[in-house]
Amino acid sequence: MKFLVVTVGHRMPAWVDAGFAEYAGRMPREARIELSALKPAPRGGPVMRALEKEGARILAALAGDCIRVALDERGTLIDTMELARRIARWRNAGRDVAFIIGGADGLAASVKKSADLVWSLSPLTLPHGLARVVLAEQLYRAVSILQNHPYHRE
Repeated sequence: MKFLVVTVGHRMPAWVDAGFAEYAGRMPREARIELSALKPAPRGGPVMRALEKEGARILAALAGDCIRVALDERGTLIDTMELARRIARWRNAGRDVAFIIGGADGLAASVKKSADLVWSLSPLTLPHGLARVVLAEQLYRAVSILQNHPYHRE
């Protein structure tokens, strides 16, 4: 199983890159995280036009048969144990999973509509880079739970 993290925004502060790399590097070989950072569409015109351009690039970057999870603050809240259960189901189905993080203006409606799940990491608005790190950490934690590692304390 592979996790693809598709993000809008290609230049992140060093702490974001280091945090993401830390958790991605901890992942077991059978659950690797791959990052695909897309350049934001130019702003200056209507925001919706830029979002749709970004959305088209996001959808083009996704494999047709992967599970699509769009991250959005208005999405479904799930806890870490539920994430682990979902990952187990996706793994058993033999499908890779793409997690999609929008840019400063969020995600295009077309991307959210194409998603199998719209997931909220938090009802708070998180900075894009922080969302990357939190996502990588939660994927690591959920996979650790599935491997019976003592990472999770319940």
